[in-house]
Amino acid sequence: MTASDTADITRRLRAAGCVFAEEEARLLSDAATSDEELAGLLARRIAGTPLEHLLGWVQFRGLRIGVRDGVFVPRQRSALLVDEALALAADRPVHTVVDLCCGSGALGLALLTGLRPRPVELVAADIDPVAVACARDNLTAVGGRVHQGDLFDALPDGLRGRIDILLANTPYVPSGQIARLPPEAREHEPQVALDGGPDGLALARRTASAATEWLAPGGSLLIEIGVDQMPAATELLTAGGLTARIVRSPDLDATVAVGRRPAATSGR
Repeated sequence: MTASDTADITRRLRAAGCVFAEEEARLLSDAATSDEELAGLLARRIAGTPLEHLLGWVQFRGLRIGVRDGVFVPRQRSALLVDEALALAADRPVHTVVDLCCGSGALGLALLTGLRPRPVELVAADIDPVAVACARDNLTAVGGRVHQGDLFDALPDGLRGRIDILLANTPYVPSGQIARLPPEAREHEPQVALDGGPDGLALARRTASAATEWLAPGGSLLIEIGVDQMPAATELLTAGGLTARIVRSPDLDATVAVGRRPAATSGR
């Protein structure tokens, strides 16, 4: 491909509103095996298909994570969930990790990679069969098990009381704000991965309410939230019997609510 071809692709992408048009032009050109395939990829990108779906992968915390049409694309701000989980793991043994609402499995894979060489059991789950298939592609090679189902209903019963770190990237966009999302998300990602109910915290609330019986003593639940949801997230974690705190990263523009099960619980 000539420099003029690359410049033309960049110009067309920029006109379509792609902020990183030059980089996208390079990535699409590298992904295509023919001029015809490149033209098709370019047309789909201009029409709004996420770049990651066209490439078949996304870069997340230094890893190339496989994604596909109809699967939620991991956001870079979600790296805060993994960073905080690794910080927690520095202070206690970690034997079992669960990635709930896993999508592509990016969070679980990134956390498992960060915990190496410690032997850690990784289990992931999602309600969407397309996401489950994608996560299996990403996690099987590292020994991760992926299940399909609604939150904890998907998990093997033997995990009750054994989970040291529970990552739950539950959808947190309020239903009334879905229409305001960029077309890339609204039209190409499953609504079940975006819609968090009336206040955006419906699934987070369900997760926190059941987490105590699944977490090991001293285990932690980490949920990504919006910055305006911090008071409500603190309340729902506390209502679930967890000690709550909020972690905020201005650099990533990310907010994580962390709930910890007490190290010793009466009756257990």
